[in-house]
Amino acid sequence: MGEMDIGEIMRYLPHRYPFLLVDRVLECVPGAHIKAIKNVTANEPFFQGHFPGYPVMPGVLVIEALAQVSVILVYKTLNRIADGTSLIFFAGIDDARFKRQVLPGDQLLLESVESRLARGVGKFNVRATVAGQLVAEARLLAVLRDV
Repeated sequence: MGEMDIGEIMRYLPHRYPFLLVDRVLECVPGAHIKAIKNVTANEPFFQGHFPGYPVMPGVLVIEALAQVSVILVYKTLNRIADGTSLIFFAGIDDARFKRQVLPGDQLLLESVESRLARGVGKFNVRATVAGQLVAEARLLAVLRDV
């Protein structure tokens, strides 16, 4: 599959500004993997308080961005969109490691590999890098639920 711009991303994610953390999908192979980017700018709302004088993107938001690309992968795999009838909830995280700070001007490369998707439960191996340097990696668990 090809790229997805922000308009198409918003069809697959219920998140909106300031919590939409995916700017572009570079590659998505349903049932396999996804690669996307988040452009980190100096005007991100979290930089105001994290930390004054030394802006660093919170690690939990890097993980959230990785969870969001995993959600896109689930919906693409299931050939569905975020239509308000169901949501995919973050259900667990294992082996999270943070290796590098994310600063204004960085471009996060977000990657998620589906390791299992069955009966509405998905497991993903995720990693984020900046300029080839590992920022974070983890294993995520997500659950699809009707709302």
